[in-house]
Amino acid sequence: MQVKTDTKEKFHVITVAEPNLSATMTDKMEECLLPYLQNDVKNLVVSLKETTDIDMAAAEKLVQIQHKFYEGNASFVICEVQKNVEDFLDKADLLEMMNITPTESEAWDIVQMEEIEREFMAGDE
Repeated sequence: MQVKTDTKEKFHVITVAEPNLSATMTDKMEECLLPYLQNDVKNLVVSLKETTDIDMAAAEKLVQIQHKFYEGNASFVICEVQKNVEDFLDKADLLEMMNITPTESEAWDIVQMEEIEREFMAGDE
């Protein structure tokens, strides 16, 4: 799976440079994204701006990966989803399960808000 990575202070931005995310790529998605949970900076923003088509297996895999990040106290936000991909996710009843923002900037905001929430929660223990 082709990706571009940009590392920021609190998160990594992964831009998927694939026009089509399909079932054959689900293992590659895990291999590419899950290792970030082992980093000091675990939070991911995944940009799908170059992806114009996704199938059910790939969409479900993104939901599973997102859950693994939240279980690991890390953020996983998807941004810049193309209209036809968003429509597919909506029809498949997956859109509401995913943390999706229209822009990368809004995704950054969510990561930062979730970081603050985790810090407060850790302080309450």
